[in-house]
Parts: sequence; structure tokens; C-alpha cells
Amino acid sequence: MNRIKELFQRKPHNILSVFSTAGFPELESIVPVLEQLQANGVDMVEIGMPFSDPTADGPVIQHSNTIAIDNGMTLSVLFSQLKTIRDKIHIPLVLMGYINPAMQYGIDNFLKDAHDCGIDGVIIPDLPLYEYETFYREKFSQYQIQNIFLVTPQTSEERIRKIDALTDAFIYIVSSNAITGGNSSIQTVQTAYFERIQNMQLLNPTLIGFGIRDKQTFDATCQYANGAIIGTAFINAIDMSDDLSKDIHSFIRSIQYAD
Repeated sequence: MNRIKELFQRKPHNILSVFSTAGFPELESIVPVLEQLQANGVDMVEIGMPFSDPTADGPVIQHSNTIAIDNGMTLSVLFSQLKTIRDKIHIPLVLMGYINPAMQYGIDNFLKDAHDCGIDGVIIPDLPLYEYETFYREKFSQYQIQNIFLVTPQTSEERIRKIDALTDAFIYIVSSNAITGGNSSIQTVQTAYFERIQNMQLLNPTLIGFGIRDKQTFDATCQYANGAIIGTAFINAIDMSDDLSKDIHSFIRSIQYAD
């Protein structure tokens, strides 16, 4: 069974997924970051594939992309670093990024190398639904890579139903019409949107991302989904870190146990 599906069957509530940009803060950081996140109880990790124009991301993740690219991170380097990752990491791993680098790499090569590294799914926000269904769905299935779609407050019920029918992992609920790294509390309008999705009783589990930064926002969003995704706050926590083990431990504990 795919690790993502197994995770949601085993733990249907309070899933903690963390996003970390590959190649940040150092070129070789991603493997020790994965080891520390797993050791501290994180349920799933989204590995950011650095891109020069990450238009859906806020300044913090954009900065991490720039640093990673300057460090020399590419898809080839990332796959070489992840080649034996399944000897150490058993939690689900998802690649997240943009379609341009994957197309430059070659979709077949991208999916094959991801599969060979034990990657369970990908999140590519700018891969259109029609193109995925028409041209790529069969390839994703061939390599057993789950494609994870995003929905926003503007996504129609018809489109959400369509996404649900095409999904075999989870659906990523973008918390607001904004880039990553929002700093406001969860608002009434957002809870109404979360409730609308929740009441649709979708076939697939859901995770809420964008603007989840601490225990309060994590707990608040977990009321409306199977869990939540933290990205920008984690990137801030490891930026300039000279002790990843200590800083990752402190950050994850702040999500799990802080008042």
C-alpha cells in the first residue's frame, strides 16, 4: 500500500506534515532534515524542489529557493541525495514544486527517478487538471506516484468533486487566497470555507496549508481536516541554524506541546 494511504488509515487525525526546501540551508541539508523530522514524530514531509520563480510562495520560501539554487541544488542533485533515503526514512515523502523543472528534466525521467527514490507523491500547483488527466495520469500511475491537487476558497464544488475523483492520496486545502507564509490568525471566513469542504464528505482525506505556523493555528485547522502542513515557519526555524538537530527538535515540540 502507498505510504500516504497507509498513514491516513493508521492516523486519521492531527497529521503533521512539514515542508522543507531541498538544498537549504546547506546543499546537503535535506537528508539530515528528514532524519530529524522523522525522529521528532513528523508524519510526512514535503520536499521543496527549488525553482527560480516560485510564484505561489512568500518571501521566506522564495529566499530558501534562492539559497538552495545558489548552493547548487538541482533535480539531479536532489535525486542523487535521495537515492538511498528509504534505508533511513519510512514516513511518506512528497516532492513539491513547479512543472517547469520537471518538464525540463523530462516527465518520464522525473517520475522514474522519484519512484526509484521511494517518493510517494508530488504536488505541482501549476500542473493544470486537464493536462494531468489527459497526458500524465497514466504515467503517474505507471510509476506509482500520487498526484496531489490543491483547492482554494475560489475552487467550485464541481471542480473539487472532479479533483476528489482523480485523487488517490489527499487533497491540499489552501487556507486563503494568498501566497505561503501568511501571518494572520484563522479567520471566520476561512473556517466557513473549511466547513464547506468538510461538509462535502470527500472520498479522500484533506490537509490544510498556507499560514499554519504554530500550535494554535495547527490545532485550529486540524478541526476541519485530517491535519495541516507547516512550511514557512519551519524554514524560518532552520534558517541560519548551526545545529539542525536542536532547532528542529525545538520547533516540532513547539507545535506538539506548547500551550
